[in-house]
Amino acid sequence: MISIALSAVVSSAIPGPVRHCQHVRAWRPVAAVAAALLAVGALAPAQAQIGSTTPVRIGVVGPFSGPSADFGVPMLNGIKLAVDEINAVGGYLGRPLELVVKDDTANPDLGRKVSQELLAEKVVATIGFCNTGVALKAIDLFQDAKSPLIVPCATGSAVTAKYPAPDSYIFRVQARDAIQAPFLVDDIARRGWDKVAIFADKTGYGEGGYNDVVAALAAKNLKPVHVARFDLGVKDLTAELTAARNAGANVVYSYTVGPENATIANGKKALGWKVPQVGPWPLSFPFFLEGAKDAAEGALMVQTFIAEPSNERRASFLSGYTRKYQGKVAVPMAAANAYDATYLLMYSFLGIRDGNLNGKAIKESLEGKMKTYYGVVTTYDKPFSAQDKDAITRNMLVMGMVKNGAITFAYPEDAKRNLIIQRKQ
Repeated sequence: MISIALSAVVSSAIPGPVRHCQHVRAWRPVAAVAAALLAVGALAPAQAQIGSTTPVRIGVVGPFSGPSADFGVPMLNGIKLAVDEINAVGGYLGRPLELVVKDDTANPDLGRKVSQELLAEKVVATIGFCNTGVALKAIDLFQDAKSPLIVPCATGSAVTAKYPAPDSYIFRVQARDAIQAPFLVDDIARRGWDKVAIFADKTGYGEGGYNDVVAALAAKNLKPVHVARFDLGVKDLTAELTAARNAGANVVYSYTVGPENATIANGKKALGWKVPQVGPWPLSFPFFLEGAKDAAEGALMVQTFIAEPSNERRASFLSGYTRKYQGKVAVPMAAANAYDATYLLMYSFLGIRDGNLNGKAIKESLEGKMKTYYGVVTTYDKPFSAQDKDAITRNMLVMGMVKNGAITFAYPEDAKRNLIIQRKQ
């Protein structure tokens, strides 16, 4: 039986404290999920444990080619890494997890089309969306089908606000812009940067982010001294940067997801305008780091996860990812949040006592019937509820900084604080 096989895995691999302590000396993801499976196996009916071996089909949608593949591929890799670990200990009570992957290429219309395809293929739930505009074009399909969607990357505040929380099937394991923007505005205000120029693209992501930044500035009685809105693909923003400099801006807040961040940095450098560039997490993407090179140095961005092995869970995740994909994580946040989202979905399955993985049962389990999951980004103790579909709260955020072409902690105290897992507030 599955429970007998798993007991061997647990007894040989899992340390005693893993079920009870946040700080685990030898954390092993395979052993952790084995323990959870073993615990639920004692409660689930026998037929759920040893009956069907039909795969549990999980949808995945994101930009795996095209202009947003730089964080879409790490998202997919994080999901695959978690699924491999889960399947190594028997999947869901003997049923392997099977991914049904669809590439939206960051195109909203295509994102909607492939989402329809996923639902037609009878996936039990879906993990996906990197681009806010793509997500907003498609989430009604999941909501109408009562098919749970967990978003590990798209940060637009509207993604989890479109539907009343008690009715919503849309969950997120990422920091929404409505908490990222105030977090960053608080930081730049502490630094004395009070004349903000906002550079935001015209996508749904840029529009939502712009509104969140303006609201965060207003809370401190500030207004942007210059606003530039631009289309994706723009190659030259010299005129807008010159106007921002002439307006007296002492910081540039950029809100775009692609190489346009590098266009801004390189434009500032060409003008000899040495003001800091700040923004949300796309400033940690290869498009910015490689496209701007030395012009990216010192840029500040909001992060949920920085790729430093500050505890056993993070060290295990980073080493596992490096082994599997033969290289460092291009966008650590995308991979780590997606990895955790996959485990949270699996833990929701384990909270369903009769093994019937229908949308309503998964939704209700996500909202409060799951066991605590000791994740990479944080410890998820009741990450969702009927009133709250966002797992990440402000206390989990840290400020990242570009240093020598890589992302590290902007403040030494954040690096120390990162040793202590922050639970949801």
